[in-house]
This record gives sequence, structure tokens and C-alpha cells, in this order.
Amino acid sequence: MRRALAPVALALCLASGGWALASCGYALSTRWVGKGGLEKVEVRLFQNRSTEPALGTVVTDALRAGLARRGALAASTEGSARLEGEVGARQPTASSADAKTWHIGIEVRARLLAGAEVAAEGTFAREVDYLAGGDPVESEGRRALALRRLAEELAPEILAAFER
Repeated sequence: MRRALAPVALALCLASGGWALASCGYALSTRWVGKGGLEKVEVRLFQNRSTEPALGTVVTDALRAGLARRGALAASTEGSARLEGEVGARQPTASSADAKTWHIGIEVRARLLAGAEVAAEGTFAREVDYLAGGDPVESEGRRALALRRLAEELAPEILAAFER
């Protein structure tokens, strides 16, 4: 009887768009294939063109994590396909009269290269407001978290734009 119910359960799960699997922590994902048929991509350290410490590393890590989840992250010795670029940040500005809310944004210029040839390139930007802290150290921490969140939100957008 149980074996007869397994195909029915699978059909119901697929008919629900995979929600049954997603609700218990599992998700279905597809393999990432980049423009030009690139299947494995090395992510080089993005150049930090901002005054924000380690922003290039934060963006690079977010892109590497996104490719690793999709099985497309290559080690530097695996091939000539690579993702590289630059990242800049806007200076934080107060977005409320009492300076309890601040606004910051990042801009990422990325290139997907197959050997010496550019397979795709683009510029991506995102902005966010964040709350100031009770002291300068807390405010700096909140700003760093806001920048990390921006990088993590931009990474899937960049990868989707460079996908075949």
C-alpha cells in the first residue's frame, strides 16, 4: 500500500510547485549554466573601489556562495571561465531628520569571461536604509550588516543576468 502512495505523494508535491518540499527545508534547484555554455566559473576577488573596508570580499563571497549552491563554482585551476569586476559604495547619508535612519547603496560592475572573451557584463545597483546604533561602534556594525545584505541580494541577480 505504501509503495502505491509514493507516486501519488510525488505528484501532489510537484503539482503544488514544490511547496511541500520547501516547507520542510528542502528545495529543488537547477544547475547553473552561464552565457556561452559555461558550466564552471571561478570568481576572482572583486576590486573594492569604495571606502568601505572589505566590500569587495563581501561581494565576492556572496557570488561564490551562489555558484556553489548551483554546482558551478570552479577552483582557480579548473578552467579559464571567470567572473570578475569592481564594487563601489555610496557614502552613507542620513535619511531621517533626526539621523536615526541612514541610507547606503552599492554598485557592482561584473564581467563573465570565457578565456579572453567577454561572455556577459553588466552593472547592478541596490540601496537600503538601516537604523543608526546607540553609539558609533554599533552604527558601524549595522552599516556593515546592511552592506552584506545588499551583496547577498545582488548576487542572485548578477548570476541570473549571466545565466544562459
